[in-house]
Amino acid sequence: MPTRFGYEILRDHVLPSILGPNESDILYWSGKEIARKFPIFAIDELPSFFIEAGWGLLTLEKTTKYEDFYILKDNSEYMNSQKRTFGLEAGFIAEQYQKINGVLTECFGEVKTSKKDAHIQLHVKWDLKSKV
Repeated sequence: MPTRFGYEILRDHVLPSILGPNESDILYWSGKEIARKFPIFAIDELPSFFIEAGWGLLTLEKTTKYEDFYILKDNSEYMNSQKRTFGLEAGFIAEQYQKINGVLTECFGEVKTSKKDAHIQLHVKWDLKSKV
């Protein structure tokens, strides 16, 4: 069974060196492709998928008419890293929302740090006028 350390070596060192300056974009589109291959059937299944995939604890923080905000937490060091992009996770969420809701959807992740906490905020935004 792969270890967290092995995953972090691939994610934090191998992929950035291979993908270079296009890392974030490529990971975003890869996340969308993963969502197509591993579809969920309801948005509330996202946290379970994230746990099973080893991506961390995903919690819905806030919902508005056109946006959802999630918090992604994990016990590993990478949550404190300003270097890691979260395009893979963001692309996965965007594609799942788009498939389930049938409207154009985008998502992006941002590292949030404070003295007591570090987490990723994933911002999901959709356009109800743009049907897919």
